[in-house]
Amino acid sequence: MTVPISLLETHVSELTLLHKGKVRDIYAIDDEHMLIVTTDRLSAFDVILPDPIPGKGIVLNEVSAFWFDKLADIIPNHMSDMPLEQAVTNKEECAQLEKRGIVVKKLKPLPIEAIVRGYLIGSGWKDYQNTGEVCGIKLADNLQQASKLPEAIYTPSTKASVGAHDENIAYEQTIDLLGEDLAKQVRDISLTLYKTAAEFALQRGIIIADTKFEFGLDNEGVLHLIDEVLTPDSSRFWDAAAYQVGTSPASFDKQIVRDYLETLDWDKTSPGPRLSDEIATKTANKYQEVMDKLTR
Repeated sequence: MTVPISLLETHVSELTLLHKGKVRDIYAIDDEHMLIVTTDRLSAFDVILPDPIPGKGIVLNEVSAFWFDKLADIIPNHMSDMPLEQAVTNKEECAQLEKRGIVVKKLKPLPIEAIVRGYLIGSGWKDYQNTGEVCGIKLADNLQQASKLPEAIYTPSTKASVGAHDENIAYEQTIDLLGEDLAKQVRDISLTLYKTAAEFALQRGIIIADTKFEFGLDNEGVLHLIDEVLTPDSSRFWDAAAYQVGTSPASFDKQIVRDYLETLDWDKTSPGPRLSDEIATKTANKYQEVMDKLTR
């Protein structure tokens, strides 16, 4: 496999940069469209690391496009029909953005992240050990690490700015932010999306332990799925064949990087430490592997 050239920073001379996120750069096109470029930047513990993961942005883009198409019967999404070449007319710049840049509808993003958990792991496991709850939701006693939950649970969070940490919030707080009808719609659709995707992924040998969704509204108030969806960055993917309750299963994502960073004397604030070529390559291979399993 040819290793793609890494893209850490973007520059589109004819468009205005609206937002530089942890991974994605967003440019204005017109009143109805935006350009989203998915870079190879990697964020760990909410810190953008100085080294890219080669080809990661291409994987995230292709996996998201796959899921947007598969889930379109459940909810509309931000994908538009405008080709990249129409938005970026500079041929050299357009070539750099191939497989990374997509033109999307301009929507009003909601101020929450819709997190769905199907298994007890990560911060949810720590929360459960301390309180018997996950984000205020009472769970059964005697669950183990990586236990499958009887029903997937919805645990929303705030959307933090770059460099800040997202904060878990109660469902009631989303009602204050969105209104009761929209809050309920977001919760119910998030659970439906997760269940639909989890069933499909399991057929491909992948457990989706948890994931996050983001949503936006069009001018008519219609809810759309936006940003990325069910990627190795926004989800925790496990190998179903190796899954075992009571352990922390190996993930098809940036867990390799997280585990490496935990061995360092680093306070998890910016600037992040450098990654070795070995760690970057192993991580890139995991991203590619999960894309192949899901979409091929």
